[in-house]
Amino acid sequence: MKVAIAGETGPDERRVALVPGLVSRLAEAGLKVVVEPGAGAAAGFLDDDYRDAGAAVDTGALDGAGAVLSVRPIGTHRLDVLAPNAITVSFLPVAQELDRVRALRDAGHTAFAMELVPRIARAQAMDALSSQAFVAGYRAALVAAERLPKFLPLAMTASGTIPPARVLVLGAGVAGLQAIATARRLGALVHAYDVRAAAAGEVRSLGAEFVDLELPTLEGTGGYARQMGEERARLQRELLAPHVAAADVLITTAAVPGRSAPLLVTAEMVAAMRPGSVVVDLAAESGGNVEGVKPGEEITVGGVLLWGARNVPSQLPAQASRLYSTNVVNLLLLMRSGETLAPDFDDEIISACCVTHRGEVRHAPTKDLLDNSGGEEQS
Repeated sequence: MKVAIAGETGPDERRVALVPGLVSRLAEAGLKVVVEPGAGAAAGFLDDDYRDAGAAVDTGALDGAGAVLSVRPIGTHRLDVLAPNAITVSFLPVAQELDRVRALRDAGHTAFAMELVPRIARAQAMDALSSQAFVAGYRAALVAAERLPKFLPLAMTASGTIPPARVLVLGAGVAGLQAIATARRLGALVHAYDVRAAAAGEVRSLGAEFVDLELPTLEGTGGYARQMGEERARLQRELLAPHVAAADVLITTAAVPGRSAPLLVTAEMVAAMRPGSVVVDLAAESGGNVEGVKPGEEITVGGVLLWGARNVPSQLPAQASRLYSTNVVNLLLLMRSGETLAPDFDDEIISACCVTHRGEVRHAPTKDLLDNSGGEEQS
């Protein structure tokens, strides 16, 4: 069976769905890997690297492919060249990609969305959201350190003592914990807050201080936080305000899957920060945790720099690609049947992350979105 690795077309996308080091795993499963020329170049993986690993490099990689792997979904105009009932594996934010979902459904292809992989123990090695959040958290701390006009670590010199910078991290999931760990390695004094009870121990294990607002916890399914009511959100912002004002760096990472990011920090709270402070909002693309932040932009408001994240994992494409590739390969091999791929929809992982299959939308929330938009009407 031919597995194609698509070149990414997004202007800010530098990752690739399969790195050369994992070609052998697919080859051992009897799958033929064909890569579009230059697909891995932006991440530092050359065509010759793929050839040396046993893959073919061909401009017609997608032609007749039984499966296509990508980071972002391939263009709808390219679906017709795939084999009938082909499998696509990519990130597929369905709420923003309804037209693409319709095209995949109408073409009869089986589409898997990596962000829908369930958060269960057996699926940890396929959890692309977590692997990419790990990269984003590391990058967030570096962005802040680079832009803050002062040292992060404590420094004791003959000319005097330089106190450590204060870093506040809101949201202690995968990205938040990695931001905490990186800021601590850089020598900052780190505080962190999360609405989940389990986060306190994780924060303290990294040498940071947990901010206890003495509010009820909001533990959701799959280890995520659940959405909070407006009154709880207002009270939380009120209690967080002095901690935000005291921070030299604020890193926010809070997100609720499938929903807009919660507003954690208002413009008034930002205005209370000292000039020269830096805010890094990793949730900017989903609405932002910080009022006034714009995705992909770096703006200064009242002397405070606001950095809005956009596709942060792609800013460290080599490592992000290695992690994402592992996730994708593990999911793909879960579908292996002999020397072909045959998804078993009795498997809870396969069932959870499949969006379309043989002309139908299998993912119930997406089907509801299409129903409400008239998307299930047949032409």
